Amino acid sequence: MTRSSLFRFCVRRLIGAILLMLGVTAVAFLLTTKVPGNPALAALGETGASDPAAVKAYREHMGLDKPLPVQYATYLKHLLTGDLGTSRLTGDSVWHDLTTYAPASIELAIVAIVLALLIGVTAGTVAAMTRDSGLDQGIRVVSLIGVSMPIFWLALVAFYLFVYKYSIFPGTGRLSPGALPPPHVTGLYTVDALLAGQWDTFKDAFAHLMLPALVLAAYTVSLLTRFSRSAVLDVLGHDFVRTARAKGLPERTIGFRHVLRAALVPIITVAGVMFGILLSGTVFVESIFAWPGLGQYAYRSATNLDLPAIMGVTVFIALIYIVINFIVDLLYGVIDPRIRLG
Repeated sequence: MTRSSLFRFCVRRLIGAILLMLGVTAVAFLLTTKVPGNPALAALGETGASDPAAVKAYREHMGLDKPLPVQYATYLKHLLTGDLGTSRLTGDSVWHDLTTYAPASIELAIVAIVLALLIGVTAGTVAAMTRDSGLDQGIRVVSLIGVSMPIFWLALVAFYLFVYKYSIFPGTGRLSPGALPPPHVTGLYTVDALLAGQWDTFKDAFAHLMLPALVLAAYTVSLLTRFSRSAVLDVLGHDFVRTARAKGLPERTIGFRHVLRAALVPIITVAGVMFGILLSGTVFVESIFAWPGLGQYAYRSATNLDLPAIMGVTVFIALIYIVINFIVDLLYGVIDPRIRLG
């Protein structure tokens, strides 16, 4: 019965994810077609766009002369075969560009969210278990400061102090100048270096990764700390917590083994959303640390009116969000079986 309910729960969530993805592609397609500007001018330049024959040929080649429903159906057909079009900025297929730039952002976001979860959930749980103490007040003040700091300002200060002034971390980029990337497997330099047994490359990639990851994690840590504290405080008032205390269990055991698991649902929700934000909103950090990631690619595509690339990035980020939400929904069903019945 439990397996059957879990299976139905997964199927419902999967159908919802597919429908949501279809809706996202429709909205993104419509919004992209309404972007101010002339795609022909961006693709052909001033000279080419001044030639009506060239503009007409370009619009026919790109299907821009057809009705919007036909354009969208054609786009969906290509999308289902993995054809996201050709970037007018790089000259490569958008899929190739995404597989080139996305791994750098994914690696950065994964390290940032892991650090944020380890630090934020632990700090929030400790703050809740020591409610109204000096430690709780200190954690709340630090988390408030972290939420209030602009990410671009923090990145600039971190780069100046830890790279330029004290040289604690290496410079910009994913590797030191002259260093060769590891053999491509996943596109994540630290993982690929470990798979290839290149320990020096792993250390170099990890050293370059840590400072931008810590900068990205700072805001997320503060947010997770506050959410974790609130969720744990809500659970502390339940009867099973009083029963555990009556049995004489240590507060650490009650907090991390019993209370934290019951409070995981809202924490997982915030973590899932924040991972998507980290992945799609790293433009400032990537710019400051010269990190060749998805944020830089999306920014250049938008400023150059590269519509295929803009659509590709939009669909890719939407897919990441939907996959994360799907995983979060499955974790809900595992953590709290009552959710499967909803």
